[in-house]
Amino acid sequence: MANLGYIQLNRTCNQKCLFCSNPENGNVLDFDQAKFYINDFVNKNYQGVIFTGGEPTLNPILPKVIKYAKAKGLEVRIISNGQKIADYQLLKNLQDAGLDLIHVSAYSVSPKIQDYLSQNPGSFKNILKTLINARRLNLPVNINTVINSFNAKSLDKNIKFFLVKFPEINHFVFNNLDPEMNRVEQNKFVVPKLIDFKNSLKRAFESLMKLGKTFRAERVPLCYMADFGEFSTETRKIVKNEERSILFLDNRKDPYSIQKNFFYKKAAQCANCSLNEICAGLYAMDTYYDSEELIPQTFDKDIIINKILRNG
Repeated sequence: MANLGYIQLNRTCNQKCLFCSNPENGNVLDFDQAKFYINDFVNKNYQGVIFTGGEPTLNPILPKVIKYAKAKGLEVRIISNGQKIADYQLLKNLQDAGLDLIHVSAYSVSPKIQDYLSQNPGSFKNILKTLINARRLNLPVNINTVINSFNAKSLDKNIKFFLVKFPEINHFVFNNLDPEMNRVEQNKFVVPKLIDFKNSLKRAFESLMKLGKTFRAERVPLCYMADFGEFSTETRKIVKNEERSILFLDNRKDPYSIQKNFFYKKAAQCANCSLNEICAGLYAMDTYYDSEELIPQTFDKDIIINKILRNG
């Protein structure tokens, strides 16, 4: 099992994304606290750690915790908005400390839309600089995209841009928007309908599959995954019985939790779906996403299960 642990190093940021699921609260982790959780991941035989935020590059301990985690035998990643690491030397310093991979958050290849969604003029320009820096350093990059109402119908166009400009990028992650945080409460217009992204997501998957790229989708019910159910993050974890530990820097009841349950809510019609046992269901159902959009499937679930188990 490829279990990964997530550590929020800080809840500060240099962008103010309209749909941020972990908005700023000023909390910052220190080195000794970070070591505690890294050691816990090692004791649990996790494969790696992902440092996130907020924006983790704003925490000055980042190079130090990367080096520590790497020395403990963990694969080390960060999820970044790509603004600070548009500075070549800073990114090189992180690589020298042991950084293995960057997840760069990019919402649109339209500079106007990317800058608007991030509320940061120049956001798109800096993302491109980061990707060029990573290429120069031969540092692997994944592209993380939050599906929202502004990019829902153009996911495939975004992918084609990256495939042409940065063919070295091999993995793409699509996260359907998490609306259950106060930033979205103020900006409900960013929440997409499932039907809005169904076709463009399918076309994006087809383009990636054709070129031998890998990809995952999270918080997307299997009835909106077309014939690509084996690439659902939740379904993969359900089938492989995986877990993930997450440290949140906020006031939730369990700020450090081990997630073993990857099911959300189900609608009445889900009981008639052939994929019900391996589908996570619908996140934020009937609060932000409409259960009436869920469509029972007749696809053989064993085909998806076998593909997941066969391909790892």
